[in-house]
Amino acid sequence: MKKELMDILACPMCKGDLELSVDEEEEEEGKGEIVKGSLYCRKCDQRYPIEDGIPNLLPPELRQ
Repeated sequence: MKKELMDILACPMCKGDLELSVDEEEEEEGKGEIVKGSLYCRKCDQRYPIEDGIPNLLPPELRQ
């Protein structure tokens, strides 16, 4: 996931702002790509995982 996406991403549950937490990052030609981490919404206290560079923004009850 590219860090620039944070400008347009919002919580799918409440449309609140998301906070990025990075566990693993890959540098590629000066552009940081998040490989593993999470997105957190303070407004509704939901956390969305980032695995293999893909944020899973499904509601918690629909994730596997």
